Amino acid sequence: MSAYCLFDNLKVKDPALLEEYKRKVFPVVQKYQGQYVVLGGETEVIEGNWKLTQLIMIEFPSLAHAKEWYYSEDYKELKALRLSVTKSNAAIIDGLQHSE
Repeated sequence: MSAYCLFDNLKVKDPALLEEYKRKVFPVVQKYQGQYVVLGGETEVIEGNWKLTQLIMIEFPSLAHAKEWYYSEDYKELKALRLSVTKSNAAIIDGLQHSE
């Protein structure tokens, strides 16, 4: 069953450091079998009053993989970098089990 990490970067304090984070995070995400399915792009709120800014969604094979990545030593320093240069919201979401 897939799981997703959803981030919304509400404010970027240092774009150059965020670019450094982006360059370094992709291989770490891949190491934990994650793949980006949303990386910014245009958004249109069609219901409610969301104030979406910059959405990022990463798909992992399972909830365990997503949590292993997020709490890993491999991601620890990168997470600290991201948190120092952005104000963001984040969630880990368990996906639906697909029947074959």
